Amino acid sequence: MRGRGIRARFVLVGEPDDGHPSAVPVRTLEHWRDAGDVEWLGWRDNMAALVAQSHIVCLPSYYGEGVPRILVEAAASGRPIVATDLPGCREIARHGQNGLLVSPHDVEALVRAIALLIENAPLRAAMGTRGREIAAREFALEQVIDANIALYQSLLISIPKAWNLARQQS
Repeated sequence: MRGRGIRARFVLVGEPDDGHPSAVPVRTLEHWRDAGDVEWLGWRDNMAALVAQSHIVCLPSYYGEGVPRILVEAAASGRPIVATDLPGCREIARHGQNGLLVSPHDVEALVRAIALLIENAPLRAAMGTRGREIAAREFALEQVIDANIALYQSLLISIPKAWNLARQQS
């Protein structure tokens, strides 16, 4: 971003997962912090407050996340999202609607997406509004609970049927 003349504050929240092979090493995080590239806050319990202070929420994950809670929180808070185009992330981040999706490991696409949102406040606002609508319509707690219960009920019905069918065929 600096090379493009774009001024922005980047805040990195969370602790590395030392057991995960693709985790960013602590030394790298410290180097980024010390170089002034990011403010690394480590673990925080006050994510709602941090999201409220942000203009964009970015999750450039390289592996399947499920539906990342931080992206649901970002959308619910009216913040545009930049995320990798992976299952889970794309469930909440809708390219061109409430955020931008980039291919995993595509640093240039990630920079372009973030830069576009930094430089375009009306686009950020529109995507934030749309994200709030998506979160309220599709990710409200009651809806998530109802969907989980429906899934469990369907499994309770289908597993015995499949078991009986398998027994009949053997």
